[in-house]
Amino acid sequence: MAESKAAVQEKKQATIPPIAIVIGLVLVVGLAGFWLLDRWSKQPPPGPAPLTGPAKEYAKYLKFVAADGHTAESPNMEAHESYLKQSVVEIRGNLLNAGNRVLNIVEIVCVFYDPYGQVILRERRAIVTKKAGGLVPGEAKPFRVAFDNVPDSWNQAMPNWIIAAIDFR
Repeated sequence: MAESKAAVQEKKQATIPPIAIVIGLVLVVGLAGFWLLDRWSKQPPPGPAPLTGPAKEYAKYLKFVAADGHTAESPNMEAHESYLKQSVVEIRGNLLNAGNRVLNIVEIVCVFYDPYGQVILRERRAIVTKKAGGLVPGEAKPFRVAFDNVPDSWNQAMPNWIIAAIDFR
């Protein structure tokens, strides 16, 4: 009888209540889910798609022109102070569609550098939009892009322009 009491006591000490197992599993699954969601939220969003083959070919037909229609080296750039005492860099120009296709969207990436040639700001901006009527062949439309977040270490030179997207009608 003494042996059976010892066996019963061992059995009672070794058992884990089922509710504790369920709570433990819920906690493990909850922590794993939280960790995964936190990790996914910290990943940067995917970048924009690269230019398609037809868009790359068509980029040669986009020309920056002066207001009088003659080809210019680059658009005009000026910096001024906003009402909030921020430095604002504004780039204005005209974009000529010298090709034969109607354009819905033209986006550019402006890359600003410091005096040592290191990239300090890279921003993507639309200069032609479908909402504004697009750009038909032979037409030149004015554009304006303003940057209020250019770091003070900027070398004060015109940023590099890269055509990032062209969407045809």
